[in-house]
Amino acid sequence: MKFTVHPLFVAVIIACSIFGGLPTAVIFALTALLHECGHVFCAQKLGYECTRLSLMPYGASSLCDLDGIRPRDEIKLALAGPAVNAAICVFLAGLWWFFPQTYAFTDTIMSASLAMLVVNLLPAWPLDGARVARCLLRRFMPVRRADIILKCMDIALAAALVAAFFVSGYNLTYAVFALFLLFSAAERPTCGVRINFASRSSLKRGLEVKCVLVGEGFTVKRAIALLDEGRYLILRNGADGRELTEDELCSAMQRKSIYDSVFD
Repeated sequence: MKFTVHPLFVAVIIACSIFGGLPTAVIFALTALLHECGHVFCAQKLGYECTRLSLMPYGASSLCDLDGIRPRDEIKLALAGPAVNAAICVFLAGLWWFFPQTYAFTDTIMSASLAMLVVNLLPAWPLDGARVARCLLRRFMPVRRADIILKCMDIALAAALVAAFFVSGYNLTYAVFALFLLFSAAERPTCGVRINFASRSSLKRGLEVKCVLVGEGFTVKRAIALLDEGRYLILRNGADGRELTEDELCSAMQRKSIYDSVFD
């Protein structure tokens, strides 16, 4: 797996060293790196391949091949990072209990880990809490409706952070976080996800098939709502038994209106 450092991360470290915040910046960066290592370790244990781990100006990120990931695996993967931060907090609390003198040297580590834990569990995209909430919402509604709910959560939380910015006496941390959430909410959702069958890891794990029995006039719009990146969709016409695979549906979407029947 390749490890990279973003140029802006170096710029942030230089700026922190100039203004006297280098130790804190390094601790927060290492805490974010451990958080991301939790995701990578969990992904590899579940059979998914990770190719890159990067230090970014806002923390850390990893690049993994998650084609066809099942919701239950995605929940485990999302919670793996916060679990690392929670473990660090528990360890430090125990350390302080038995060796109180270590508090002066580890209080910043506790603050960084606790902040990372709480922030990432918020149900706002693209944080880990939103990934868990998305998987849970998908059990009761289409993916796109779940995405809309999460984007509304982004906007609501951003509004709360803007209010906190003014109440706290113009703390820039709240403003930057609010802008981050607003930019995340403004991202265009994917209209449909096509499973990458060329991915050897997807086929090695196996891919669940979702077969749906529909009527003759079932529209492309309704079919799109059934697309699920964790399962391969097959539509079966209840009248004559004809079947339409997800690949055929994606091809039909290029030439049909969303109100046309998928079987015309």
